[in-house]
Amino acid sequence: MNTREIRRRSLLSAAGFGLVAAAAPACAPASAGPERKSTVATYIPSSYGDLYPGIEKFVDVTTERSGGRMSLEMFDSGSLLGAEQLLPGLLSGVADVIFQTSSYVSSTYPVLGAMELPFITEDYDKLRRAIAPGRPQYELINKKLAPKGVRILGGMPTTFEYLWTVDKPIRKPEDVRGMRLRVAGEIEGETVKALGGAPVTMGSAEVYEALERRTIDGLVSYIGTVVSRDLQKIVRYGTAGHFGAYTVDAYCRSDWYEQQDPTVRRALDSAGRALYEDGTDNMYKVHTKDYLPKVEAAGVELIRPDKAGMAAFRKAIAPVHGRWKQHLGDPATAEAAVESIRKA
Repeated sequence: MNTREIRRRSLLSAAGFGLVAAAAPACAPASAGPERKSTVATYIPSSYGDLYPGIEKFVDVTTERSGGRMSLEMFDSGSLLGAEQLLPGLLSGVADVIFQTSSYVSSTYPVLGAMELPFITEDYDKLRRAIAPGRPQYELINKKLAPKGVRILGGMPTTFEYLWTVDKPIRKPEDVRGMRLRVAGEIEGETVKALGGAPVTMGSAEVYEALERRTIDGLVSYIGTVVSRDLQKIVRYGTAGHFGAYTVDAYCRSDWYEQQDPTVRRALDSAGRALYEDGTDNMYKVHTKDYLPKVEAAGVELIRPDKAGMAAFRKAIAPVHGRWKQHLGDPATAEAAVESIRKA
């Protein structure tokens, strides 16, 4: 039996797997000796040419800056933990570091949802600056995650999510009524409902077939998923706007982080900053220089609503912000999170 299967079985055989996420974080001591072997897991495959290089950069910087004190063993493509298993697997000690999109975990940690809110800002550079390590948004997130035993080390804020459809273009909010759109998280789902559509949750690997069979009419997605899953071969329209966004982040357990010696902690912090800086640079370049031309070359019509059209979408989607604040249940934190983005 190979290492991946052994580790996967050890997780699935844990008593009450469904309760792992609510359990106290594992407190296994750091391994002895000069080099510490740690496990990294993500559902993201190497075909995501926009995101994967940032993950590789994190691994390389950790090894280099730690002076060899820590090496990271990577399990990608869900080979150790699937998308829904990553957070429970982190908390139970199956993985030491995970790379996860915020949309999968913001229902558990709603403070992350501020970065996902539609039309929170229409300036991508501002959204990008907001999540920089050391900025108020980053510090606020870690402050709220700490009591849960989790720490964010750094992340890549994706470019804005568009509305992608197969048979019918979306030019105004009313066009979404009755549509079944795939979403990857709770806030995306609230956005679709606010527009009169029906959100359908499924993994990105299932989307192509669902579109092909017309099980769904389209999806809410950033362009990376479209190209990485070859969806440009089947969607015919894309409505451009800030209908959502999320971050692709590196998380670890806060107790595990504190157990590392200062050199390793500094290395992990440097890796998180490299993920944010170099990883985001690569992602943005790939989106603008490669993915967008590829989508247009495939014949996808990009619809860019005018000023009045965008105002109509913003008005229709406005209730989503209120629902997120209610879910967070902390008005002061909600206000601080929103302002940290708008003032970035």
